[in-house]
Amino acid sequence: MRYKVDEKDMKIIDMLTENGRIPYTEIAQKVGISDVAVIKRIRKLEEIGVIKKFTILVDPKTLGYNVVAIVGVDTEPEKLFDIIRELKKFKQVKYIAITSGDHDIMTVIWAKDQREYAEIHDKIMGMPGVKRVCPAIIQENIYGDICL
Repeated sequence: MRYKVDEKDMKIIDMLTENGRIPYTEIAQKVGISDVAVIKRIRKLEEIGVIKKFTILVDPKTLGYNVVAIVGVDTEPEKLFDIIRELKKFKQVKYIAITSGDHDIMTVIWAKDQREYAEIHDKIMGMPGVKRVCPAIIQENIYGDICL
């Protein structure tokens, strides 16, 4: 039988999303179950793939990355996976997704400054099979933590 995520699981997920280091005893108190039940639920959520991993959220600007961009890349279809392999080689590329929207690939790029971003942009544009690179430089993050 397939595990059904319930309201308690959703509360646990919300709390962990807000603070991945929240003590299980605190989760247990807020959800109204034992800490052992919290541990079992979290393990189950990991096992079925709801929770992929526990990680940290880094502010790129505090590390000296003053340009953060969401970049769409349009490709020739037969070159899509070659381009993805090349994008993975850039330490500044923090996220890559194949999409069905306006662009074939969406990336998140961190660069120290405009000059470094321009160099990366030019390298991507020069890849065989890249038709267009469409950057959107993030000026201010208003809500949520996606890929940054």
